[in-house]
Amino acid sequence: MTTTIIDGKAFAEKVRGRVAGFVAGLKERGITPGLAVVLVGEDPASQVYVRNKGKQTLEVGMNSHGHKLPADTSEADLLALINQLNADPAIHGILVQLPLPGHLNSDLVINSIDPAKDVDGFHISNVGLLGTGQKAMVPCTPLGCLMMLRDHLGSLAGLNAVVVGRSNIVGKPMAQLLLGDNCTVTIAHSRTKDLAEVCRRADILVAAVGRPEMIPGDWVKPGATVIDVGINRVPAPDKGEGKTRLVGDVHYESAAAVAGAITPVPGGVGPMTIACLLANTLIACHRANGLPEPEGLTA
Repeated sequence: MTTTIIDGKAFAEKVRGRVAGFVAGLKERGITPGLAVVLVGEDPASQVYVRNKGKQTLEVGMNSHGHKLPADTSEADLLALINQLNADPAIHGILVQLPLPGHLNSDLVINSIDPAKDVDGFHISNVGLLGTGQKAMVPCTPLGCLMMLRDHLGSLAGLNAVVVGRSNIVGKPMAQLLLGDNCTVTIAHSRTKDLAEVCRRADILVAAVGRPEMIPGDWVKPGATVIDVGINRVPAPDKGEGKTRLVGDVHYESAAAVAGAITPVPGGVGPMTIACLLANTLIACHRANGLPEPEGLTA
């Protein structure tokens, strides 16, 4: 059996190309989608993410509004900035980069964003809308996973899906999206009894547990589609002292030997996250202007 490697980098490029086409159409109407990204503090990984988001926002023709605040920014000042962005008609999407410094209440901050501009899909209103099958802003990483699954498998109806991980950012919304596409869904986690056997029943196995290479190939049903959301940095002694490499939550070599399709790490789910952030900003702009939603870019 030949395993299909799902190329997230190439698929994300296609999504960005589609977004850019819609943005060009909006500009002909005198509308330019605007994305505001707020970064508090100097977290190195967050700085890289924010830089990449800004670059790709501009590449698809949107306006990028970066707001870098010092690590000791008060909650009142951060909330005041968010209120200002909520009221700005040129801003269609607002993203506050997580994690925030410890003195800031992340839930309070996220829930202060206008739900219609919450392109991360983390606001409690969007969580509730998604959970009840209504129109919502959908978290970017699960949305990217769903797009890749639909692209590879076509209809997902009737398939057994197992999501390993129960985070609010990936696991829970991923399960809701798979339910919406008529899968039979199990949410499993590190305390699930006989986790290996639960995983072996999956036609679709989504690993989002945050543990390096936790899921070996003998947990994978032959022919299953494996989506590995994990991004873990582990030591790589073969590359030299102190060197590291990125691995997923799935042991790639052993899983690829039995899966029908699998996403690599890196180059799988990761690139889709920013592509879906741009898609969400485009959708928010369409909704704000009373325009039909672009097809193929929503859940």
